[in-house]
Amino acid sequence: MPRKPKFIPGPSKLSKILANLKQEPHPQLLNIRALRLTLAARNDHFGARHFVKEDLPRIRYHNAAVDIEVNKMAKSREDAWKPEMVVEFADGRSQTLDLDKKWSSTILQELLDLAGGPIWSRWKKQRAAAGLPVLDPPVPKPQAPKASAQDPFFLPNRPKTGAAAVLP
Repeated sequence: MPRKPKFIPGPSKLSKILANLKQEPHPQLLNIRALRLTLAARNDHFGARHFVKEDLPRIRYHNAAVDIEVNKMAKSREDAWKPEMVVEFADGRSQTLDLDKKWSSTILQELLDLAGGPIWSRWKKQRAAAGLPVLDPPVPKPQAPKASAQDPFFLPNRPKTGAAAVLP
């Protein structure tokens, strides 16, 4: 009897999360005490929301001592406030970054330009020497294929079978 082939599992969910947290460049912030973000909970401020979901965990991973506060507030169509990030430095001063209509990669780049330090400067020089953008733009998720007109399951006038044929 032939041997049963061994199953080699793919990468685990934890290893994928760790790979995302450790991807280059490491967002190490120098002389930062706190980050305070204010943005809409839904239906607006897409770049800021993507930044919170994708880049803020990486910032937290590499800067455990930084106090990070995210305020997701309800926003109606009539409200006209814009998302912002307040960066508080260790010496007591603070600076506000406008996040309105910006991609998450642009927000991360502005934050690192503000407090990235020598590691960030070295990263920018390496990318410029290689002719690459400083940060890679976000990659959109692949679209699901749409139903074609020739697919028999999506024809509007196909005959009903099974329980659908009995129901009115």
